[in-house]
Amino acid sequence: MWILFAREPLPDRPYWTGRRVLAALDALLWPGLAVLLLAQVPGAPGVLKPVLSAVALLAALHRLHVAWLRNHRYRFTTWWLTRVLVALLLVGVLLKIALAA
Repeated sequence: MWILFAREPLPDRPYWTGRRVLAALDALLWPGLAVLLLAQVPGAPGVLKPVLSAVALLAALHRLHVAWLRNHRYRFTTWWLTRVLVALLLVGVLLKIALAA
């Protein structure tokens, strides 16, 4: 049996000067990096590379649409990724301190 819970939508993000431009850059940066990393894969994996590049392009277009036209709904990927990496760094530092003692 499936139980579905309807959650409230997340609140709108506050608008500040330059947010739209930074959101557009953020929206294009991460799919662009994915395509660049995909281009570095050695060999010819067949149809996988073009399909993943096309998916990244579609994701970039969707993210750009949300970042530019629905800016109050856009959430920065760079901010989210920075928080994750800082948390991992702190765990690593704590492990290093714990193992050194």
